[in-house]
Amino acid sequence: MSDHLPQEPSQSDQQRRDESAFSGARLSLFVTAVSVFGLIGCYFWSASSSSLIAQLAYAFFQVTTVSVVIWQACDPFADAAQYLGEQWRIPGSVRGATLDAVASSLPELFTGLFFVLLVVLSDQPVEAGDGFGATIATCAGSAVYNMILIPAFCGIAIAFTRKRRPFIQVDKQVIFRDGLWFLVCELVLVAFLFRSSMGWPAVFTLLSLYVVYLVWLALDARKHRRLRDLVVQKLSPDESLSELSDETIATTFKDAGIHANDSLIDNVRRELVADDDADEQQAGFFFGLFSLPLTITSACMIIAVSTLVTASACYWLVNITENLAVTLNVPVFFVAVIVAAAASSVPDTFLSIGSAKRGDDDGAVSNAFGSNIFDICICLSVPLIAALMLNSGQPISLAVDGKPMPGLFGLQILMVCLTAITLAVLLHRMQLTLAKSIFLVFLYLFFIGYAVVGSLQY
Repeated sequence: MSDHLPQEPSQSDQQRRDESAFSGARLSLFVTAVSVFGLIGCYFWSASSSSLIAQLAYAFFQVTTVSVVIWQACDPFADAAQYLGEQWRIPGSVRGATLDAVASSLPELFTGLFFVLLVVLSDQPVEAGDGFGATIATCAGSAVYNMILIPAFCGIAIAFTRKRRPFIQVDKQVIFRDGLWFLVCELVLVAFLFRSSMGWPAVFTLLSLYVVYLVWLALDARKHRRLRDLVVQKLSPDESLSELSDETIATTFKDAGIHANDSLIDNVRRELVADDDADEQQAGFFFGLFSLPLTITSACMIIAVSTLVTASACYWLVNITENLAVTLNVPVFFVAVIVAAAASSVPDTFLSIGSAKRGDDDGAVSNAFGSNIFDICICLSVPLIAALMLNSGQPISLAVDGKPMPGLFGLQILMVCLTAITLAVLLHRMQLTLAKSIFLVFLYLFFIGYAVVGSLQY
């Protein structure tokens, strides 16, 4: 196989990328404008009419608008988190499972917390299940969305935009580390959900699982740094790093006893070129039309402001979910599984698609699983701690009117089954193709069908 020397992008290539980015921003702005004007129009329609269609239309545009707000708040957060990760030399798969996961899972954390707090502030008993039950539904629904739809959307996007390798290359480490660890966390959660209540043992267990996961990732990060230093030392210092061939990098890894797939080679070249010719990094705002240079200080400020905006948007999302449940006369649990879960997962989707388009397939897939681990271990633990403290430290009942929470058992079984199927799809040839991505989309539609049927039978 002859060496393929990557050349500097030509002016036409750069122009095409700029035009593509501009077209994407223009499309996003158009969708946002439709959402905002639809929201305003449906607000007056619902105010003058009590029809179910008017109320549902108003709720729909509220959800789309709040999704855009969450997306745009988490976008600069992700840029800042990625900058900090690069400053600390964290590998893509580890960064995707930690910093990117936290950046994209903030909506689930705040949404779950507000579900609990609103129940308490409205003088409803915490034991009623609606508060923490909606939190469980949001985190579980978001986990299913992240696990199935995010890889599917990444696979579809790459199939139509990346000609050289039109599929997602799945690293075994991502599956056997992040995927299987998510499955372990999921099984632990399912075991607790089979109990009649959840208390401090569940909190300590879930938090301990996340601590062990972080230690595991820290060891992987240390190994990656040593490997990266080894690669830099072995590569010729006289050769321009931007002109290294795939074969040269792969051979260097092979000499170190490590197999390098296409995604790893792309990631290493990107890191090496960044060291060789470091450009000023910036965080994008308002669909990337505006930017701010990144430093340690500005990155921390961006994270703080984005967190406040995300929290405000999530408070709005919780109110939308509860009002929609009242309008449809169904449990909040089922509405949260679909509406709150999908709206809060928008940042995960765009973050992973962006990682995949940059060639960071490991980061795209590990972000989905890392977000799920964060959802289960942190986004459930923090609201549970708040509920326990507001309930005088007593366990939170998982029953409604003395009966098991509607839909909880079915959700437990579906989560485990869908996780096993998704892992099997990713393990097949370690690639996510267009056909597999379409299959995953239909798999998620099956999950939505469960939620709809469950709400109708309530």
